[in-house]
Amino acid sequence: MNMNYTAEELAFRDEVRSFLEQKLPADIAAKVKRGRRMSRADHERWQQILSKQGWYATHWPEEYGGVKWSAVQKHIWDEESCRYGAPRSIPFGVNMVAPVIIKFGSEEQKQQYLPRILSGEDWWCQGYSEPGAGSDLASLKTRAVREGDHYVVNGQKTWTTLGQHANMIFCLVRTNTEVKAQEGISFLLIDMETPGVTVRPIITLDGEHEVNEVFFDNVKVPVENLVGEEDKGWTYAKYLLTYERTGLAGIGASKAALSHLKGIASRQKKNGRPLIEDPSFAQRVAQVEIDLMAAAISNLRIIASVEGGGVPGAESSMLKVRGTEIRQAITDLARRALGPYAQPFVEEELNLDYEGDFLSDQDGAPLSAQYFNMRKLSIFGGSNEIQKNIVTKMILGL
Repeated sequence: MNMNYTAEELAFRDEVRSFLEQKLPADIAAKVKRGRRMSRADHERWQQILSKQGWYATHWPEEYGGVKWSAVQKHIWDEESCRYGAPRSIPFGVNMVAPVIIKFGSEEQKQQYLPRILSGEDWWCQGYSEPGAGSDLASLKTRAVREGDHYVVNGQKTWTTLGQHANMIFCLVRTNTEVKAQEGISFLLIDMETPGVTVRPIITLDGEHEVNEVFFDNVKVPVENLVGEEDKGWTYAKYLLTYERTGLAGIGASKAALSHLKGIASRQKKNGRPLIEDPSFAQRVAQVEIDLMAAAISNLRIIASVEGGGVPGAESSMLKVRGTEIRQAITDLARRALGPYAQPFVEEELNLDYEGDFLSDQDGAPLSAQYFNMRKLSIFGGSNEIQKNIVTKMILGL
Protein backbone atom coordinates (compact mmCIF):
# COMPACT_ATOMS: atom_id res chain seq x y z
CA MET A 1 0.00 0.00 0.00
CA ASN A 2 1.03 3.62 -0.55
CA MET A 3 2.05 5.05 2.82
CA ASN A 4 2.08 8.65 1.62
CA TYR A 5 -0.96 10.93 1.60
CA THR A 6 -2.31 12.06 -1.77
CA ALA A 7 -2.67 15.75 -2.61
CA GLU A 8 -6.41 15.51 -1.81
CA GLU A 9 -5.68 13.89 1.55
CA LEU A 10 -3.12 16.57 2.41
CA ALA A 11 -5.71 19.24 1.53
CA PHE A 12 -8.20 17.49 3.81
CA ARG A 13 -5.63 17.46 6.62
CA ASP A 14 -5.22 21.23 6.21
CA GLU A 15 -9.00 21.64 6.40
CA VAL A 16 -9.11 19.59 9.63
CA ARG A 17 -6.26 21.60 11.15
CA SER A 18 -7.97 24.88 10.27
CA PHE A 19 -11.22 23.70 11.85
CA LEU A 20 -9.50 22.59 15.06
CA GLU A 21 -7.55 25.84 15.32
CA GLN A 22 -10.73 27.89 14.97
CA LYS A 23 -13.40 25.82 16.70
CA LEU A 24 -11.79 23.72 19.44
CA PRO A 25 -12.35 25.63 22.73
CA ALA A 26 -9.02 26.49 24.34
CA ASP A 27 -10.16 25.50 27.82
CA ILE A 28 -11.21 22.03 26.65
CA ALA A 29 -7.94 21.51 24.77
CA ALA A 30 -5.99 22.57 27.86
CA LYS A 31 -7.84 20.02 29.98
CA VAL A 32 -7.14 17.22 27.52
CA LYS A 33 -3.47 18.08 26.99
CA ARG A 34 -2.76 18.48 30.72
CA GLY A 35 -4.76 15.43 31.77
CA ARG A 36 -7.26 17.46 33.78
CA ARG A 37 -10.79 16.45 34.69
CA MET A 38 -13.42 16.67 31.92
CA SER A 39 -17.07 17.40 32.73
CA ARG A 40 -20.22 16.18 30.99
CA ALA A 41 -20.77 19.78 29.83
CA ASP A 42 -17.32 19.78 28.16
CA HIS A 43 -18.16 16.66 26.16
CA GLU A 44 -21.59 17.98 25.19
CA ARG A 45 -20.17 21.36 24.10
CA TRP A 46 -17.63 19.70 21.82
CA GLN A 47 -20.25 17.32 20.42
CA GLN A 48 -22.49 20.26 19.52
CA ILE A 49 -19.59 21.92 17.68
CA LEU A 50 -18.89 18.73 15.73
CA SER A 51 -22.57 18.15 14.94
CA LYS A 52 -22.92 21.72 13.64
CA GLN A 53 -19.93 21.07 11.38
CA GLY A 54 -21.43 17.72 10.32
CA TRP A 55 -18.35 15.85 11.56
CA TYR A 56 -19.72 13.98 14.57
CA ALA A 57 -20.81 10.67 13.04
CA THR A 58 -17.71 9.79 11.04
CA HIS A 59 -18.60 6.07 10.87
CA TRP A 60 -22.18 6.51 9.59
CA PRO A 61 -23.53 6.46 6.03
CA GLU A 62 -24.48 9.89 4.68
CA GLU A 63 -28.18 8.98 4.49
CA TYR A 64 -28.31 8.87 8.28
CA GLY A 65 -26.33 12.04 8.86
CA GLY A 66 -22.83 10.62 8.60
CA VAL A 67 -19.78 11.98 6.83
CA LYS A 68 -18.63 10.64 3.48
CA TRP A 69 -15.06 10.24 4.61
CA SER A 70 -12.69 7.55 3.41
CA ALA A 71 -10.91 5.35 5.94
CA VAL A 72 -7.78 7.45 5.43
CA GLN A 73 -9.70 10.67 6.09
CA LYS A 74 -11.06 9.18 9.34
CA HIS A 75 -7.52 8.27 10.28
CA ILE A 76 -6.34 11.81 9.58
CA TRP A 77 -9.18 13.20 11.69
CA ASP A 78 -8.30 10.93 14.63
CA GLU A 79 -4.60 11.81 14.45
CA GLU A 80 -5.12 15.56 14.22
CA SER A 81 -7.83 15.63 16.89
CA CYS A 82 -5.48 13.99 19.36
CA ARG A 83 -2.60 16.26 18.36
CA TYR A 84 -4.66 19.40 18.98
CA GLY A 85 -6.12 18.14 22.27
CA ALA A 86 -9.69 17.52 21.17
CA PRO A 87 -11.58 15.22 23.56
CA ARG A 88 -12.38 11.72 22.39
CA SER A 89 -16.05 11.38 21.54
CA ILE A 90 -17.98 9.29 24.06
CA PRO A 91 -18.23 6.19 21.85
CA PHE A 92 -21.21 4.26 23.20
CA GLY A 93 -23.86 6.01 21.11
CA VAL A 94 -22.19 7.30 17.98
CA ASN A 95 -19.51 4.65 17.43
CA MET A 96 -20.91 1.52 19.06
CA VAL A 97 -24.69 1.09 19.20
CA ALA A 98 -25.36 3.25 16.14
CA PRO A 99 -23.48 0.98 13.67
CA VAL A 100 -25.44 -1.99 15.08
CA ILE A 101 -28.77 -0.18 14.68
CA ILE A 102 -27.83 0.91 11.15
CA LYS A 103 -26.91 -2.64 10.08
CA PHE A 104 -29.35 -4.80 12.06
CA GLY A 105 -32.02 -2.47 13.50
CA SER A 106 -35.55 -1.88 12.23
CA GLU A 107 -36.44 1.23 10.25
CA GLU A 108 -38.39 2.48 13.27
CA GLN A 109 -35.31 2.08 15.49
CA LYS A 110 -33.19 4.01 12.98
CA GLN A 111 -35.73 6.83 12.84
CA GLN A 112 -36.09 6.87 16.63
CA TYR A 113 -32.50 6.68 17.86
CA LEU A 114 -30.05 7.90 15.21
CA PRO A 115 -31.24 11.56 15.16
CA ARG A 116 -31.20 11.65 18.96
CA ILE A 117 -27.61 10.40 19.02
CA LEU A 118 -26.59 13.10 16.53
CA SER A 119 -28.31 15.84 18.53
CA GLY A 120 -26.96 14.64 21.86
CA GLU A 121 -30.48 14.12 23.17
CA ASP A 122 -29.60 10.55 24.18
CA TRP A 123 -26.51 9.57 26.18
CA TRP A 124 -25.87 5.82 25.84
CA CYS A 125 -23.93 3.39 27.98
CA GLN A 126 -22.95 -0.25 27.43
CA GLY A 127 -24.50 -3.21 29.25
CA TYR A 128 -22.12 -6.03 28.39
CA SER A 129 -19.93 -6.94 31.40
CA GLU A 130 -21.36 -8.71 34.43
CA PRO A 131 -19.87 -10.06 37.65
CA GLY A 132 -18.39 -13.33 36.40
CA ALA A 133 -18.98 -12.46 32.74
CA GLY A 134 -16.54 -9.83 31.58
CA SER A 135 -14.32 -11.08 28.78
CA ASP A 136 -16.32 -14.32 28.65
CA LEU A 137 -19.56 -12.68 27.58
CA ALA A 138 -21.19 -16.00 26.70
CA SER A 139 -21.53 -16.74 30.43
CA LEU A 140 -23.71 -13.69 31.10
CA LYS A 141 -26.73 -14.32 33.34
CA THR A 142 -28.98 -11.26 33.01
CA ARG A 143 -32.32 -12.76 31.92
CA ALA A 144 -35.02 -11.34 29.66
CA VAL A 145 -38.29 -13.29 29.60
CA ARG A 146 -40.92 -12.35 27.07
CA GLU A 147 -44.37 -11.63 28.52
CA GLY A 148 -46.75 -10.43 25.82
CA ASP A 149 -45.52 -7.15 24.31
CA HIS A 150 -42.62 -6.82 26.80
CA TYR A 151 -39.47 -8.49 27.96
CA VAL A 152 -39.02 -8.59 31.72
CA VAL A 153 -35.33 -8.10 32.52
CA ASN A 154 -33.59 -9.15 35.75
CA GLY A 155 -29.87 -9.12 36.47
CA GLN A 156 -26.79 -6.97 36.94
CA LYS A 157 -24.23 -5.26 34.73
CA THR A 158 -20.94 -3.87 36.00
CA TRP A 159 -18.12 -1.53 34.94
CA THR A 160 -20.72 0.51 33.09
CA THR A 161 -18.68 3.50 31.97
CA LEU A 162 -20.36 6.91 32.49
CA GLY A 163 -23.65 5.15 33.18
CA GLN A 164 -24.45 7.87 35.71
CA HIS A 165 -25.03 10.27 32.80
CA ALA A 166 -26.86 7.85 30.48
CA ASN A 167 -30.55 7.80 29.69
CA MET A 168 -30.22 4.73 27.40
CA ILE A 169 -28.30 1.46 27.71
CA PHE A 170 -27.77 -1.27 25.11
CA CYS A 171 -27.73 -4.67 26.80
CA LEU A 172 -26.88 -8.25 26.09
CA VAL A 173 -29.47 -10.43 27.83
CA ARG A 174 -30.09 -14.15 27.97
CA THR A 175 -33.38 -15.09 26.33
CA ASN A 176 -32.82 -18.83 25.93
CA THR A 177 -31.15 -21.27 28.32
CA GLU A 178 -31.91 -24.40 26.29
CA VAL A 179 -29.33 -23.82 23.54
CA LYS A 180 -25.59 -23.28 23.22
CA ALA A 181 -24.58 -20.29 25.38
CA GLN A 182 -23.78 -18.02 22.42
CA GLU A 183 -27.09 -18.86 20.71
CA GLY A 184 -29.38 -17.77 23.54
CA ILE A 185 -28.43 -14.10 23.80
CA SER A 186 -30.41 -11.08 22.56
CA PHE A 187 -29.59 -7.38 22.11
CA LEU A 188 -31.98 -4.96 23.86
CA LEU A 189 -32.23 -1.16 23.95
CA ILE A 190 -33.36 -0.10 27.43
CA ASP A 191 -34.52 3.29 28.72
CA MET A 192 -32.62 3.97 31.94
CA GLU A 193 -35.66 5.80 33.36
CA THR A 194 -37.71 2.58 33.31
CA PRO A 195 -38.86 1.54 36.82
CA GLY A 196 -36.56 -1.13 38.24
CA VAL A 197 -33.27 0.25 36.83
CA THR A 198 -30.78 1.24 39.54
CA VAL A 199 -27.33 2.77 38.99
CA ARG A 200 -24.71 2.59 41.74
CA PRO A 201 -21.27 4.24 41.47
CA ILE A 202 -17.94 2.41 41.61
CA ILE A 203 -15.17 4.75 42.78
CA THR A 204 -11.91 3.71 41.13
CA LEU A 205 -8.37 3.75 42.51
CA ASP A 206 -7.76 7.26 41.13
CA GLY A 207 -10.73 8.59 43.12
CA GLU A 208 -12.92 9.16 40.06
CA HIS A 209 -16.54 8.18 39.43
CA GLU A 210 -16.22 6.81 35.90
CA VAL A 211 -17.83 3.35 36.15
CA ASN A 212 -20.96 1.95 37.74
CA GLU A 213 -23.04 -1.08 38.57
CA VAL A 214 -26.46 -1.25 36.91
CA PHE A 215 -29.20 -3.44 38.38
CA PHE A 216 -32.39 -4.59 36.62
CA ASP A 217 -35.29 -5.61 38.86
CA ASN A 218 -38.32 -6.76 36.82
CA VAL A 219 -37.66 -4.06 34.21
CA LYS A 220 -40.29 -4.06 31.42
CA VAL A 221 -38.79 -3.45 27.99
CA PRO A 222 -41.06 -3.13 24.92
CA VAL A 223 -40.54 -5.89 22.35
CA GLU A 224 -39.89 -3.25 19.67
CA ASN A 225 -36.64 -2.46 21.54
CA LEU A 226 -35.18 -5.82 20.48
CA VAL A 227 -32.51 -5.31 17.81
CA GLY A 228 -32.65 -7.88 15.02
CA GLU A 229 -33.82 -11.36 15.93
CA GLU A 230 -34.28 -12.90 19.37
CA ASP A 231 -31.36 -15.17 20.39
CA LYS A 232 -29.11 -13.70 17.64
CA GLY A 233 -27.53 -11.02 19.83
CA TRP A 234 -24.12 -12.72 19.85
CA THR A 235 -23.70 -11.83 16.16
CA TYR A 236 -24.59 -8.18 16.77
CA ALA A 237 -22.35 -8.05 19.84
CA LYS A 238 -19.33 -9.27 17.88
CA TYR A 239 -20.04 -6.74 15.12
CA LEU A 240 -20.07 -3.96 17.71
CA LEU A 241 -16.87 -5.18 19.36
CA THR A 242 -14.87 -5.00 16.13
CA TYR A 243 -15.58 -1.25 16.06
CA GLU A 244 -14.80 -0.89 19.76
CA ARG A 245 -11.49 -2.75 19.61
CA THR A 246 -10.15 -0.85 16.63
CA GLY A 247 -10.84 2.40 18.42
CA LEU A 248 -9.29 1.12 21.63
CA ALA A 249 -5.87 0.93 19.96
CA GLY A 250 -5.71 4.71 20.43
CA ILE A 251 -2.77 5.29 18.08
CA GLY A 252 -3.40 9.03 17.86
CA ALA A 253 -3.80 9.34 21.62
CA SER A 254 -0.55 7.42 22.18
CA LYS A 255 1.31 9.74 19.81
CA ALA A 256 0.06 12.74 21.78
CA ALA A 257 0.98 11.02 25.07
CA LEU A 258 4.47 10.20 23.76
CA SER A 259 5.00 13.84 22.82
CA HIS A 260 3.91 14.85 26.33
CA LEU A 261 6.29 12.28 27.83
CA LYS A 262 9.22 13.69 25.86
CA GLY A 263 8.32 17.17 27.11
CA ILE A 264 8.39 16.02 30.73
CA ALA A 265 11.65 14.11 30.25
CA SER A 266 13.23 17.17 28.63
CA ARG A 267 12.43 19.36 31.64
CA GLN A 268 13.37 16.87 34.35
CA LYS A 269 17.04 16.62 35.28
CA LYS A 270 19.22 13.66 36.17
CA ASN A 271 22.78 14.38 37.29
CA GLY A 272 22.38 17.93 35.99
CA ARG A 273 21.32 16.89 32.49
CA PRO A 274 17.88 16.49 30.89
CA LEU A 275 16.46 13.05 31.67
CA ILE A 276 15.75 12.48 27.99
CA GLU A 277 19.56 12.39 27.46
CA ASP A 278 20.05 9.62 30.01
CA PRO A 279 21.04 6.54 27.94
CA SER A 280 18.87 4.12 29.89
CA PHE A 281 15.76 6.29 29.88
CA ALA A 282 16.30 7.35 26.26
CA GLN A 283 16.52 3.69 25.23
CA ARG A 284 13.16 2.95 26.84
CA VAL A 285 11.53 5.95 25.17
CA ALA A 286 13.03 4.91 21.82
CA GLN A 287 11.71 1.36 22.20
CA VAL A 288 8.14 2.50 22.90
CA GLU A 289 8.35 4.94 19.99
CA ILE A 290 9.46 2.14 17.65
CA ASP A 291 6.59 -0.05 18.90
CA LEU A 292 4.17 2.82 18.34
CA MET A 293 5.43 3.37 14.79
CA ALA A 294 4.94 -0.33 14.04
CA ALA A 295 1.41 -0.25 15.46
CA ALA A 296 0.65 2.87 13.41
CA ILE A 297 1.69 1.03 10.26
CA SER A 298 -0.54 -1.92 11.22
CA ASN A 299 -3.35 0.55 11.78
CA LEU A 300 -2.86 1.97 8.29
CA ARG A 301 -2.83 -1.55 6.82
CA ILE A 302 -6.19 -2.27 8.47
CA ILE A 303 -7.51 1.08 7.24
CA ALA A 304 -6.45 0.16 3.70
CA SER A 305 -8.18 -3.22 4.00
CA VAL A 306 -11.53 -1.61 4.88
CA GLU A 307 -11.20 1.25 2.41
CA GLY A 308 -13.77 -0.44 0.19
CA GLY A 309 -16.46 -0.29 2.87
CA GLY A 310 -15.80 -3.51 4.78
CA VAL A 311 -15.50 -3.86 8.55
CA PRO A 312 -12.35 -4.57 10.54
CA GLY A 313 -11.87 -8.26 11.33
CA ALA A 314 -9.61 -10.18 13.70
CA GLU A 315 -6.84 -7.68 12.93
CA SER A 316 -8.64 -5.28 15.25
CA SER A 317 -7.88 -7.71 18.11
CA MET A 318 -4.17 -7.64 17.24
CA LEU A 319 -4.21 -3.86 17.14
CA LYS A 320 -6.09 -3.66 20.43
CA VAL A 321 -3.42 -5.73 22.20
CA ARG A 322 -0.43 -3.78 20.93
CA GLY A 323 -2.12 -0.39 21.19
CA THR A 324 -3.08 -0.87 24.83
CA GLU A 325 0.34 -2.27 25.79
CA ILE A 326 2.02 0.76 24.23
CA ARG A 327 -0.26 3.24 25.99
CA GLN A 328 0.44 1.56 29.33
CA ALA A 329 4.18 1.70 28.67
CA ILE A 330 3.98 5.43 27.94
CA THR A 331 2.06 6.23 31.15
CA ASP A 332 4.55 4.10 33.08
CA LEU A 333 7.51 6.06 31.65
CA ALA A 334 5.78 9.40 32.33
CA ARG A 335 5.33 8.37 35.95
CA ARG A 336 8.95 7.26 36.21
CA ALA A 337 10.14 10.53 34.65
CA LEU A 338 8.96 12.44 37.73
CA GLY A 339 10.11 9.76 40.14
CA PRO A 340 8.80 10.31 43.69
CA TYR A 341 7.09 13.57 42.62
CA ALA A 342 4.57 11.52 40.64
CA GLN A 343 3.50 9.69 43.77
CA PRO A 344 1.47 12.39 45.62
CA PHE A 345 -2.11 12.45 44.49
CA VAL A 346 -4.21 15.52 45.23
CA GLU A 347 -7.65 15.26 43.65
CA GLU A 348 -8.18 19.03 43.52
CA GLU A 349 -5.12 19.41 41.26
CA LEU A 350 -7.06 17.64 38.50
CA ASN A 351 -9.29 20.69 38.08
CA LEU A 352 -8.02 23.18 35.52
CA ASP A 353 -9.05 26.13 37.70
CA TYR A 354 -7.10 24.88 40.74
CA GLU A 355 -5.17 27.85 42.18
CA GLY A 356 -3.42 26.26 45.14
CA ASP A 357 0.19 25.17 45.37
CA PHE A 358 1.06 22.00 43.47
CA LEU A 359 2.91 19.33 45.39
CA SER A 360 5.23 18.90 42.43
CA ASP A 361 5.42 19.84 38.73
CA GLN A 362 1.96 20.64 37.31
CA ASP A 363 2.56 17.83 34.84
CA GLY A 364 2.80 15.51 37.80
CA ALA A 365 -0.71 16.19 39.08
CA PRO A 366 -2.55 13.71 36.84
CA LEU A 367 0.26 11.18 36.29
CA SER A 368 -0.63 8.79 39.10
CA ALA A 369 -4.31 8.91 38.15
CA GLN A 370 -3.50 8.27 34.50
CA TYR A 371 -1.14 5.42 35.34
CA PHE A 372 -3.74 3.65 37.47
CA ASN A 373 -6.57 4.38 35.02
CA MET A 374 -4.65 3.03 32.03
CA ARG A 375 -4.26 -0.37 33.77
CA LYS A 376 -7.81 -1.04 32.61
CA LEU A 377 -6.91 -0.86 28.93
CA SER A 378 -5.67 -4.43 28.71
CA ILE A 379 -8.84 -5.70 30.39
CA PHE A 380 -11.81 -3.82 28.97
CA GLY A 381 -13.27 -4.28 25.51
CA GLY A 382 -12.40 -7.96 25.87
CA SER A 383 -9.18 -8.70 27.76
CA ASN A 384 -5.91 -8.93 25.84
CA GLU A 385 -5.80 -12.65 26.64
CA ILE A 386 -9.12 -13.10 24.83
CA GLN A 387 -7.83 -11.03 21.91
CA LYS A 388 -4.76 -13.27 21.63
CA ASN A 389 -7.04 -16.31 21.46
CA ILE A 390 -8.93 -14.66 18.60
CA VAL A 391 -5.67 -13.90 16.76
CA THR A 392 -4.39 -17.48 17.15
CA LYS A 393 -7.66 -18.96 15.86
CA MET A 394 -8.67 -16.53 13.11
CA ILE A 395 -5.32 -15.23 11.81
CA LEU A 396 -2.77 -17.94 12.65
CA GLY A 397 -5.20 -20.86 12.26
CA LEU A 398 -3.99 -22.60 15.43
